[in-house]
Amino acid sequence: MSLTINAIECWLVDIPTIRPHKLSMVTMGCQTLTLVKMSCSGGVVGWGEATTIGGLSYGPESPEAIKSAIDHYLAPLLCHQPFTGVEALSRKMNSVVKGNTFAKSALETAFLDAQGKTLNVPVSELLGGRLTDELPVLWTLASGSTEKDIDEGHRLIAEGRHRAFKLKIGANALQTDLKHALAIKAALGENIPVHVDVNQAWDMTTALLAIPQLFKGGITMIEQPIPLHDQRNLIALSQRVEATLLADEAVPDYHCGFSLASGGFTGAFALKIAKAGGPAQVIKLARVAQAAGISLYGGTMLEGTLGTVSSLHAWSTLEMKSGTEMFGPLLLKDDIVVQSLEYRNGHVVIPSGPGLGVEIDTDKLKHYSRNE
Repeated sequence: MSLTINAIECWLVDIPTIRPHKLSMVTMGCQTLTLVKMSCSGGVVGWGEATTIGGLSYGPESPEAIKSAIDHYLAPLLCHQPFTGVEALSRKMNSVVKGNTFAKSALETAFLDAQGKTLNVPVSELLGGRLTDELPVLWTLASGSTEKDIDEGHRLIAEGRHRAFKLKIGANALQTDLKHALAIKAALGENIPVHVDVNQAWDMTTALLAIPQLFKGGITMIEQPIPLHDQRNLIALSQRVEATLLADEAVPDYHCGFSLASGGFTGAFALKIAKAGGPAQVIKLARVAQAAGISLYGGTMLEGTLGTVSSLHAWSTLEMKSGTEMFGPLLLKDDIVVQSLEYRNGHVVIPSGPGLGVEIDTDKLKHYSRNE
């Protein structure tokens, strides 16, 4: 089946968060979603999303740059072109545009959505077929206050919405962060999994000092403790500590994944569709990890429902032994879809309709879209 792309439109959508969300590099009070509408042959429309964290605080692509790359480079390249499948689309984009994986991920998602609607199958079927209809999902406690985080954790456990948590640390002095993390873990109890995300804030010496203390306190997974470029020390660290190291920024794609795995990395990989260039591209990284015996974790860029669902379709085709964090829509005060995702019993339900299985609320899209 060949699908011709007739037109591509792009919006920047600003939605406030339910509370300040504190990371090591930025505190967020609003999230910007870059949304794509892809109009294809036969009147089929596909939707995609690219979302980053804190403008340019997280990585080299800002929301404005993502939209510019799509509007001025990728849309003209793809429009009025027929594509037999997502790999042909990816090859075309990569042959002309270097990097810009967030922009490419939005377009790959929109194409898969359109293709799924054309064939009347969910995106998960296009990616290999789902193994499950729901996935575990943790919640990140990142208010910046130990007491508020403990109260929030207890409330969400009582509501049955989440049974596992992640903490953002690295912005404060080491002992302050350790005291904060260990206090939350102790308050939530030994049966509630808690891991910490350092977002590259430590050096090797600090990591070797901190990780044994966290592990002793019951925190058994540490996400990206040192800079992404320090691959040699990340590998060595994974072999020296008892806790599981979760590589995130260090594994944007399957090339980096292969380099880490072949070097002897013993932790887990955090998959993110935006880093890899799309749902189909992140599956390639997952296959490298699986071949090396490395566990998989479903990561988020704090996307809205479109980006979250796109990721969920990919994760549903894999064994996510280390869990997922697909809570992005819950952090936003609103969203631009008609029907919100269902979160229940520590899990999120994956839509089963054609394509992504979600419908855009055009009134909300108009309301939250940035005037330029």
